[in-house]
Amino acid sequence: MRKNKQKSKKIYKKCLILIIAAYAIFTLANQQKTLNQYTANSEELTTQIAEQQEHKEELTKEKENVNSPEFIEQMAREKLDMYYPNERVYIDQEM
Repeated sequence: MRKNKQKSKKIYKKCLILIIAAYAIFTLANQQKTLNQYTANSEELTTQIAEQQEHKEELTKEKENVNSPEFIEQMAREKLDMYYPNERVYIDQEM
């Protein structure tokens, strides 16, 4: 009877160790998956931040030039279709 108890204790211990090992492996795999997702999100957000900083710099440069005569002339030509008197304007008919 003692041998049966010892065998059942050994089997119980092995099963317990196997369950704990399986749980540990499962937990580590899930944590690695989550970590990979966080890394990908971090890289994407870093890219977005860089793009927004570039856009901000462009807007800052445009803001500085908004009162320059060249900018005013360019906007008058592009947005308002204004031209100098006696200036020849060619229109492309193929558009």
